[in-house]
Amino acid sequence: MHKFKIQPLADRVLVKADIAEEKSKGGIIIPDTAKETPQKGIVLAVGKGKKDEPMTVKIGDAVLYGKYSGTEITVEGIDVLIMKESDIFGIIRAISLELI
Repeated sequence: MHKFKIQPLADRVLVKADIAEEKSKGGIIIPDTAKETPQKGIVLAVGKGKKDEPMTVKIGDAVLYGKYSGTEITVEGIDVLIMKESDIFGIIRAISLELI
């Protein structure tokens, strides 16, 4: 995994958003103006947390976040979001479909 030269402060995290879908399920190509902004991504860097609130997410976690969460920035040529950990709704974990 790539080490970034930026270290988020306090309860902030750096997230790389998933790529927006290029085609619909029916095979129709989606134009850039109609693409949905992804609401999941991978954590690339994590702050140290607050005094009484340690960080829950860690580098490499797949996460879900709000549609308008974070601020878009470019770090070392990569488009990422920087957001507070509280903007993250949850960590995506693999589960067995046999349990459902």
